Amino acid sequence: MSQDQGAEVVLRLDRITKSFGALTANDAVSLDLRRGEVVALLGENGAGKTTLMNILFGHYVADDGGVQVFGQPLPPGNPKAALAAGVGMVHQHFTLAGNLTVLDNIRLGTEGLWSRGAHGARAKVERLSRDFGLAVHPDAKVSRLTVGERQRVEILKALYRDARILILDEPTAVLTPQESDALFATLRKATAMGLSVIFISHKLHEVMAIADRCIVLRHGRVVGRVDTHATDKAALAALMVGGELSLPRAKARAAGAPLLRLDAASTPDRGAVPGLKSVTLELRAGQITGLAGVSGNGQAALAEIIAGLALPASGAVQLHGAAVRDWSPRAALANGVGRIPEDRHHQGSIGDFDLTENAVLESYRTRFSRRGWMDWRAARAFAEEIIKGYDVRCPGPETRIRLLSGGNMQKLILGRAMASSPDIILANQPVRGLDVGAIAYVQSQLIAARDRDAAVLLISEDLDEIMGLSDVIHVISEGRLSPGFARGTMTAADLGLWMAGQNFGDTHAA
Repeated sequence: MSQDQGAEVVLRLDRITKSFGALTANDAVSLDLRRGEVVALLGENGAGKTTLMNILFGHYVADDGGVQVFGQPLPPGNPKAALAAGVGMVHQHFTLAGNLTVLDNIRLGTEGLWSRGAHGARAKVERLSRDFGLAVHPDAKVSRLTVGERQRVEILKALYRDARILILDEPTAVLTPQESDALFATLRKATAMGLSVIFISHKLHEVMAIADRCIVLRHGRVVGRVDTHATDKAALAALMVGGELSLPRAKARAAGAPLLRLDAASTPDRGAVPGLKSVTLELRAGQITGLAGVSGNGQAALAEIIAGLALPASGAVQLHGAAVRDWSPRAALANGVGRIPEDRHHQGSIGDFDLTENAVLESYRTRFSRRGWMDWRAARAFAEEIIKGYDVRCPGPETRIRLLSGGNMQKLILGRAMASSPDIILANQPVRGLDVGAIAYVQSQLIAARDRDAAVLLISEDLDEIMGLSDVIHVISEGRLSPGFARGTMTAADLGLWMAGQNFGDTHAA
């Protein structure tokens, strides 16, 4: 994208400082954004990016510094003032009502749903959809939309409210590559029409593709301001973590015995979400099995079986060569299954519990309960071991987990799962939304588990991660499972065809 150095400065953050107790989240951070520009805001989890954007949008009040929008001071702590000034924000976790239509969600919070302006609202939404390439039907129920379509609705919400500055927080974290490409096409159209964008992402190849400039935060301070055309991914990663960083890559090794097997497992469909269709899958000791696929093609049903949350409606599950009958999360844990769930906020933790309570969620009955009484001293010591061993950056084990960054939350969940040296590890989207440093750490732990002969099931929508870590790769599409492909025998394009469901008439593996 081109950058006009003489373009109007539409947003100026001047020496923003914000502390939470002893933690300084933002330390004299300054940032300018020009008309029609995309600025990428980079940094590790916990670097202060989200705090800075929450100050801009009025959710937090800065301790020092100020914000100007189109040359006018922005009143602090006032989201309505930010919206009125033309600032829109699309959060990583969407805030849509599934039981309402697209049009109703867009109007919600700005005008009455039963007001007489519905016809004009529809016309405006249709015009915005057409102008910005955001194809979505105004009367469609949000619950029936794909993830990519829901993101379009969130962007339309901001544009409907006449946003001229758009903040995108991890916009591609749950999108397929095709949906990401469509988003970038939209952003190019929007910036050509004068929209200005702050793009928060950990995917450096996407930053290089869409951003004009990058501003890098580390420990709350600006450590780099670079033009995208004058840098590369390695240099940006080094700025983010304070040194050179390379992602781990697993070396090929011979697999051991089967530890868990699904034999012709099927589950019922859940509305528009397909169930499993006679899936046969083997997880072997000392092997990372990668499962690629577009979200919503049966991964959730498969993960629930592995985690002990369900048994298939038909077919069989074998654990260590024996048929499984009484299966539950407690039984899975007792039989050596470690779980890293897909959604760390809703499935992996309890936000208002502290780190100690979250660390022992899966083991308090067996490790820390004495005749019905909790041994909190031992539980705290266990949490401190995870915090130290897995580099969980936090004020202490008494911190509520919802106050942690995504990467630090994920490292606590990883440490909890690995604490018992499980034989089988379910890693469901283990690095989604994490920074490059946290990604490298989590992936290195999965490789280490494989090297001690654990069987790892890696479920991911990131083909680079699947191809870099997996010893054998399967693709799931509409509940059907492809044959297993050995490392190095498939390209990303080949896997993409399987993900699109085009090759399921052919049953041979490479």
